[in-house]
Order: sequence, then structure tokens, then C-alpha cells
Amino acid sequence: MSSTTQGEEKSEEEKAALKAAREARKAEKERLKAEKKAKKAIEKAKKEEAERINPVTYLSVDNEEQYEPFGDYTRIMSRSESGRKFEHVVDIGSKHVVTGDKMWLRGRLQSIRVKGGSCFLVLRQDSFHTVQACFFKDKENPEQSQKMIRYLKTLTEESVIDVEGVLVDADVRSCSVQKYELSIHRIHSVSPASKVLPFSIEDAARPEDEVEASQDTERPFPRLGQDLRLNNRWMDLRVPANNAILRIQSAVCQLFRESLYAQDFVEIHTPKLVAGESESGAGVFTTVRGRLQSIRVKGGSCFLVLRQDSFHTVQACFFKDKENPEQSQKMIRYLKTLTEESVIDVEGVLVDADVRSCSVQKYELSIHRIHSVSPASKVLPFSIEDAARPEDEVEASQDTERPFPRLGQDLRLNNRWMDLRVPANNAILRIQSAVCQLFRESLYAQDFVEIHTPKLVAGESESGAGVFTTDYFGTTACLAQSPQLYKQMAIASDMNRVFEIGPVFRAEKSHTRRHLCEFTGLDLEMAIDDHYNEALEVVHNMFKHIFTGLENRFGKELAIIREQYASEAVAFTDKPCILHWPEAMQILREDDSKFDMGDEMNDLTGAMELALGQAVKEKYGTDFFILDKYPSAIRPFYTMPDPEDDKFSNSYDIFIRGQEICSGAQRCHDPDLVQQILKQKGIDDPGDGLKSYIESFKHGVSPHAGAGIGLERVVFLYLGLDNVRKASMFPRDPNRCTP
Repeated sequence: MSSTTQGEEKSEEEKAALKAAREARKAEKERLKAEKKAKKAIEKAKKEEAERINPVTYLSVDNEEQYEPFGDYTRIMSRSESGRKFEHVVDIGSKHVVTGDKMWLRGRLQSIRVKGGSCFLVLRQDSFHTVQACFFKDKENPEQSQKMIRYLKTLTEESVIDVEGVLVDADVRSCSVQKYELSIHRIHSVSPASKVLPFSIEDAARPEDEVEASQDTERPFPRLGQDLRLNNRWMDLRVPANNAILRIQSAVCQLFRESLYAQDFVEIHTPKLVAGESESGAGVFTTVRGRLQSIRVKGGSCFLVLRQDSFHTVQACFFKDKENPEQSQKMIRYLKTLTEESVIDVEGVLVDADVRSCSVQKYELSIHRIHSVSPASKVLPFSIEDAARPEDEVEASQDTERPFPRLGQDLRLNNRWMDLRVPANNAILRIQSAVCQLFRESLYAQDFVEIHTPKLVAGESESGAGVFTTDYFGTTACLAQSPQLYKQMAIASDMNRVFEIGPVFRAEKSHTRRHLCEFTGLDLEMAIDDHYNEALEVVHNMFKHIFTGLENRFGKELAIIREQYASEAVAFTDKPCILHWPEAMQILREDDSKFDMGDEMNDLTGAMELALGQAVKEKYGTDFFILDKYPSAIRPFYTMPDPEDDKFSNSYDIFIRGQEICSGAQRCHDPDLVQQILKQKGIDDPGDGLKSYIESFKHGVSPHAGAGIGLERVVFLYLGLDNVRKASMFPRDPNRCTP
């Protein structure tokens, strides 16, 4: 028994060897398993790599072959101007866009149908114009075709996409372009829409009677309530009829103004009744209504000056009639009761004369009848004659025996209706009207639509700017600091070029000669293809139209203003004069080092702006220039960062005579980036207003840029005035809320 036991037992060495063998087999098994797993992982990675659809950064049409023909764009941040020309769907079939043409189109993906190796999609532009695009599997390149099909399946309706293809003949009844379709060569998502939308445009576009008639069928169309539509208004405005309603609203405004401009009305809706010289000459019997500018009665004669529209004057006279002395005496007594600035009616006959002191110099009016329509007080706050004198003339008189009175700003503004009768001041408001007219003309000609955004808003729209608040049925509302958020939501509504002229409110205690608490904003916003330079070109051309229009078409008003307030026409370049921030900093550093530049990332002071304007005038010969690439830290949250260095931004200010009149930028259209920037600026919880704004981007929006311009600033600086209040009809500043 002892020998058997001894035979069955294994030595420690044998046990160790067995254990080692087991562990080796286990290790080999694990190795083979790991090797198999690694091989699978490699194969999977290779497959994923082969199937991966990488983002596309499209920089230049010259390098197009280097880019994949499908894939989402990297964020469009004005990296370059690609050189592509995007066509308009409405032009397809015209002389310029015909069968066989290769073209780029940008629009919304209205619908898409992928089946097997084919795909049909409908591209929509401007809410109205649609074209079919198609893709078919290429038997000679099946792998690439398969990737294209997979990418097409990822696209969501209402996304903004770019399609490049060739126009081919077709018969498509469901699109506005019916004789052609686009054979897809390239396709890229510009701004993807959420997979789940609040409603479909197709449902929102159905007539209500059609919706109601469907309710008793097996497949009733959804009823879309008013609140659902208005809570997603940017989507609702993509509906062709609703988009067209706002365009009709813009057209009504345009036609209204056209009619009144043609009848010599000004923007503030006051009539312009011009008393010019009669073509018939002496002997014409006429009646004139105007203000009594001056009157001189002596013995049996009277000479008075009648003024209309602040500019036009004519002399009227009365002489005692020897054949009717009593009646003449009563007339003389009545004439003595008339007070200057009264509104009067004069009926009489034009006679030849030589009157150098009136605008009508070859004639005067022989008075037959005269009546006071609205008498002025005997004592007025000041005389129009005193208020119309140039300030240097007033100052020069102070050391003489008869100095002219100095009229302070408060005296003038407290009696602004009187101050605006002064020819130069009246002409300033007419120039303000002209700027609005020329602004609209330029933008209408470039296919912009006028919009009207709300001025009662739920939250701030400009970070860093103070707001006026008011009770809004138990909640707090703000007076809009700008139409910025709503302009951008208009782009999300497929109104790709919009502008507005409207009031802007800033609760800032700025007691300067160039700040107001309420001013008129000239705002514009537009979709861009590649780069915000596209917007800069539009803005520059618009200002050129304003500057040339003022000098060529409103020379009379400018001449009257310049008699009292000396200035010269603004010098400007044919192409935009653009400085970048580093160049501006270099110019200011070289200005005798009188400025504390710090880290050169702070906003410019007023003195810096003036110095920069003077240096630009000397170097480039222009009063009008653009300063580009402002530091991101001093710009609002909706500004797109510079793609090369996010310490800077794709933003700019525009200057006249060294002072800012306009601020603009490429806007950030990526909702994730907007939220990231908000957090960087300390806004962790956007209010209701911002939530709607960000949500509109999640439903797809074209890259866009724009600008906000201060009307009073433009007028004030163009005319070389010393205070912006002179360019405002009834200015509002921290100390003035009346009249």
C-alpha cells in the first residue's frame, strides 16, 4: 500500500510543470482570443474608416478635387472666399442657366427619398422656389456611391445644404422648376436641422378648409394651433404664404414711401409746400400761406417777408390807396397787430421787383388781402434770425457794441419746434429723411425685404448695454436695445436679406456729444455664401449710394446747412478701405505713444478713434473706413470668432471722420457655439428670449452677417455737426425726456 501511494503522488517539480503547462495553454488561449479580438477591431476600424464621412472644409474651388464630394461642412467661419458662384433656383431655365450647366445651389432640404441606389430630393429657396435633385449609384465606382447614399440618408429635412451638379432635362410637376432637375455631383450640409421638428412646412402650408375636411378621413391632417406656430415663428415664416405676407408688408411700406416721396413728402410725414417763382411772371393773382418772418410798417406803407418750409421766402408789400384812405388805414392798423412767426394767408398779385434778401428775387407780392391763420405770441423764446447765425459769427460779435445773443442748447431743445424752423436745422431733418430714403433704395435694389421687429422684448439683446424695463401684464419686459436677435431669426425664416429702420433704446448714462438714450437704427442682415466680406461689400456700396445721393440730389439742403455749420463732403474710396485690428494698434502705438495701449485687446476710446481717423485720412485719403477683427472679449455673444485665433472675431466697426457709425459682424449661427460663448461670458441660463433665438438655429439657418447703423450718428458726422442732438428731432438723453 505504501508503494501504491508513493506511485500516485507527484513530485513538487511535476506539479509545478503541470501548472505551468495549464497556464501556458490558458495564456495561449487568451493570446489567440486577444489576437482575434484585435484583428476584429482592426477590421472594424478599417471598415469604419472606409465608411467614415469626414467633415469638409471647402476653401477654394481651385482645390475642389481634394475634397470629398459629400459630408457636413466644418463650421463656416469666413476662412476664405471660395470662388464659387451660387445660382438662384428662380433663374434656372433663363438665358444664364441652361441644360448642361454645372452649378452650385444653396437651399433648404424640403424632402428626400432614398431607395436602393437612387435618391431624389427637393431643394427650396426663398420659401417659394423649388428644384428636384437626384443621385444614382455609379456602377464604375460602387464604394464611393455607397458612401454617398449613406450620407444622403443622414440628411434631415429643413437643413440648409449646398448641392453641386449638372442641370439636365426632366419633367417634374411637383417643383416650381418643372423642365429641369439637378444631377448631384457634390452635396454638403451647411446647417443641419433637428431630426424632430415642431411641425412640417407641408402641414403648415395647407389651407385650413383642407385640414378641416380631412378630419373625418382615415388620415386627417394635423391641426397646427396658433401658439405652436408663433412659438416657432421662424419655422412658420418659411411657409410660402406666410413668408409672402411679410414681403407684401415690406412692399406696402415701399410703395407708400414711393408715393409720398414723389409728392415731396419727407420721412417724418410733414408736408413740403414750396413757394417758388411763377413761370407766368408778373400779373399772376395768387394766394400764399406761410410764416410771417418779418414786418416793417412805416407811414402808409408796409413790407413783410413770408416764409415757407423754412427755406423759401418772398416779399409782400402794401401801400396806402389814395382812392380808399379809410380802408387803407384799417389795413395798416391790422398789419401792425401781426406778430412774427404767425401763420398768415396773403392774397395778391405778383409784380416785378428786385429783392436781394429773399429767395424769390425777381418778384414781390402786392397785397390785396391778408389774414392771420394762427397768431404767434408777441414774446418768443428767441428769434429765428438769431438762431440761424453761424456760431463763429456769434462769437466774433461778443467784443462789439452789439453782440449777437448766444442761444444755449437747452433753450433751443426746450423750444425745439422753434429751433427746427431755422433753415439749417430744418434741412438737417430733411437730410435725415434723405439718408433713410437712400438706405432703402440701395437695399431694395439688392433684393432686401423691410421687416418690423418687436420693441417690447423678454430680455436683453445686447450684452453690456443697459436696458429700460417696464411692466408687461405682471412680468418684466424690456425696450429693445436692437433688432439683432429678430434679424437673425428672420434669416432662419428664409428671408435671406432683411433690413429695418426703427427706434433703439439704451439705458446708458452717457453724457457725451455723440450718445443718445433713444436713436433710430438702420439695421440689415443677410445670408452669406462663404465669407462676411460679402456683407461688407453690400454695406460699403450702400454707404456710397447714400454719400453720392446726398451730394447729387440734396445739394440745396446741404448748401443751406453748410451756411450755418461748415463742412465738406465725406471723402471715401471706391472699394472698401479695411484696416485690421493689429494695423490699427500699430498706428496708435506710433502716435507719439500718447495712449495707454495695455494689452491692445480693449475697446478704443473716443480719442483713439479720432487719432485713428486722422491717420487713415492722411494715409489713405478717406474719411470713411472699416476696422475689422475686433477682440472677441469686447464683442457681443452672437459674434463669430476668428477661425485662426478665437481671441479675435469676424466683426467690424465703420467710421466717418474718426467716429463710429456702424457695428457689424458675421453672426454665430451654430447653436452649440452660441451656448458655449454665452457660458464664457457668464450667462449660464439664457432667458426665454435667448432660448427661442437658439432654438431657431437648431432648425437650420444659413450662415449670415449684418450691421447696425445709428441714423443720427451718420447725419451728425456727415454734416460735421458738433453734437448729435442737432441730428435728432426730439433728442432723448439721461437728462431729457421732453419735449
